[in-house]
Amino acid sequence: MTMTFTRHGLPSGPDAKIFAEQLSERVARRVDRAEESADMIDFAFSTAVMALHARCVSDPRAAAVETWEAAVNAMQLGSALFAVTGITEGTVECRINRKLRTLPAATGPLSSADAGNWLSAFWLAVICREQQRMTQLCEIPLERLRAPEGAYDEYIYHWVDTLQTYWLRRPGLAEKLTTAIEMTDPAIARIAPLDLLQGQLYPPMNLFYHFVTRDTEGFTPALTEALKLHQAYWTLTEDRSTDINGSIALGPLAIACLAHDGKFPIGVESDYLPEHLLQHTWLGEFPT
Repeated sequence: MTMTFTRHGLPSGPDAKIFAEQLSERVARRVDRAEESADMIDFAFSTAVMALHARCVSDPRAAAVETWEAAVNAMQLGSALFAVTGITEGTVECRINRKLRTLPAATGPLSSADAGNWLSAFWLAVICREQQRMTQLCEIPLERLRAPEGAYDEYIYHWVDTLQTYWLRRPGLAEKLTTAIEMTDPAIARIAPLDLLQGQLYPPMNLFYHFVTRDTEGFTPALTEALKLHQAYWTLTEDRSTDINGSIALGPLAIACLAHDGKFPIGVESDYLPEHLLQHTWLGEFPT
């Protein structure tokens, strides 16, 4: 039996839809400017992720093609961010916003091409079922993703290493996942706030554990718990409760997509996990 986990109330209606459209227009402008300067990729990516969240406020099932397009744009820009920082000269071709674009190499290291944005880019590639982009992201050396000391706890690098190991089928997956989980202990992870650590950062790891161990019976309870923690985090304060960034649970959604494609029974439905993204209904709608 499938249970329903209700999303917390977010401001919706015509205003939410208009805001989403405005963000999408801003993304398009920033994508055009990125063809002139790689530095614009960062702004375009963050705006595209926000646009996807905004679309999912007024279209919680992702039933509209505009929501799928928002997901694809965010995915393409996330991959492009790391593509332009992976070369030191020349250009790289990336399909973004329905066009094949020629982007210049970054003039220097972009601080945004770090482990945190790598995770977002990887989750988006998983949700969009972009296996080639998943592979390209996983082939990025871990040292390229390191931010200045004090930006992230060490667990995040172990987590990225775990995901790269899983996707590229490298040895040592179990040991790396165990280390990543252990490193989220609040006694060890001191940079991330406790509520962020427990509500947003740890749950995808626990869910991934149930996925890679083929624990089909334990997956739905772990997914439900991840959604409860996501909701608790995004309703902890009044400001958070109206923040569109809480509209979907990006990491749990991505792992649920892996599980769905792996024939796991997904026993929970929620607007935090837009149905048509989870079930890849729009896949093949247009070239990505």
